Amino acid sequence: MRRNRAFTLIELMVVILILAILAALVVPNVLGKTGQAKVAKAKADLAVLRDAIDQFRIDCDRYPSTQEGFDALRNKPNGVNGWNGPYLTKDLGTDPWGNAYTYSTPGPSGKGGYIVESFGSDGVAGGDGDAADILDGADN
Repeated sequence: MRRNRAFTLIELMVVILILAILAALVVPNVLGKTGQAKVAKAKADLAVLRDAIDQFRIDCDRYPSTQEGFDALRNKPNGVNGWNGPYLTKDLGTDPWGNAYTYSTPGPSGKGGYIVESFGSDGVAGGDGDAADILDGADN
């Protein structure tokens, strides 16, 4: 005589309930880290851009103009002496939210310098949390 062994409906429901409770505890923590990871990636990209712009300044004795932008880090602008690039070996593309990084000079004081920026998840200036602007640069 052979006995069938199987899980009962109640045992299956208990297992599903335990998995649902675990998922309810884990998923919010994992999703919260995604935003932090995107902010960290944007900050790292801005640091790479800052270093390339600073190297351009050392070689050319000026920052790239706003019009030249990041292209001056990969291709020699017309009439620039001392250019020893490319300062970026590859295009960084867009920020983690799919928006373009921005570059402007002079910096906030208007005396020189520059700003490289990501506008965060909303893609517009201002905002809080993941939508907050991420800035880097130099202000002389």
